[in-house]
Amino acid sequence: MRILLQRIKEARVDVEGVAGRRAGAGLLALVGFRRGDEEKLLEPMAAKLANLRIFDDGQGRMNLSLLDAGGDLVLVSQFTLYADCRKGRRPGFSDALAPDLAEPHFERFRRICAGILPTVITGSFGAEMQVHLVNDGPVTIMLDSAQLGLG
Repeated sequence: MRILLQRIKEARVDVEGVAGRRAGAGLLALVGFRRGDEEKLLEPMAAKLANLRIFDDGQGRMNLSLLDAGGDLVLVSQFTLYADCRKGRRPGFSDALAPDLAEPHFERFRRICAGILPTVITGSFGAEMQVHLVNDGPVTIMLDSAQLGLG
């Protein structure tokens, strides 16, 4: 499982041309699953996302988590996080989890995050989406369950 985090001042996800709910300051999380990812990854990855200290405290140091800062979370499914660009010019996606298996993982991940954080906004799994955001910092961080020793 991979999550690309972007600290945001605001964001919105439009689905098939329909404007979505606006999020204020917080995180935009692009979430992808690979073949073999199990449900046991979801809770520790949600906890890592919610508790990662990447927001400024009163002294301007990254010392607060999304949970501490009370920020919004925008979740967007993103199978392209598992693009394989080693050969040729067209990325391969054979490592990405099939949509029929990834969608239940994404929905469960959303529910776990909603149980931890006050505001969770999502797009629509598998739909054409336009993500509008104002990146804050910019701060962009990749969480990879394999690198975190979770799977």
